[in-house]
Amino acid sequence: MSPVLIYTLGPSGAGKDSVLEWLKSRLPPGAAVHFARRCITRAAHPGAEQHEPLSPAVFATERAANAFGLCWSANGLDYGVRHAELQGPPGTQWVFVTGSRAYLSQAIARVPGLVVLHVTAAPEVLLQRLVARGRESAVSIQARLERTPPLERPPGTTVLEIHNNGSLQDAGRQLELALGFLPGWAA
Repeated sequence: MSPVLIYTLGPSGAGKDSVLEWLKSRLPPGAAVHFARRCITRAAHPGAEQHEPLSPAVFATERAANAFGLCWSANGLDYGVRHAELQGPPGTQWVFVTGSRAYLSQAIARVPGLVVLHVTAAPEVLLQRLVARGRESAVSIQARLERTPPLERPPGTTVLEIHNNGSLQDAGRQLELALGFLPGWAA
């Protein structure tokens, strides 16, 4: 039986990676949970997501060879999740992967039973976090915030929503509570 995929998405600055790291640090040893590593066409940086960096040429070759179970482009980068990452090690029951809102309908079509985890925050919180990152100009940040529409809830898909406006601990507790409502979740 394939594990349940928890497809995490939300606007930049919402704290998706932070909330997932919070959860990961609190799971008991041997939990049947896997956090999928993504391949991304950008260099790895200390303190950032530990992805598999690929050049655009290597990524294109791997995409053509069907190396990825999920694969999309966003914000000028290419993202892929290898098939093995979507399965996790033997005994995995739950796989978390951070995805793209624009790719959600394709992900749902490729992975039946997918659960959406939407991590979001108020616009002023997103602005503050994006400015603090220092990765983009003020114009780029404003454009990013303006193109963040509300999540359209796909019919027949379970959607968990976390509002990360306060402390990371508060958002983490929201996530633990939401996961507790999933049939079979036991971490």
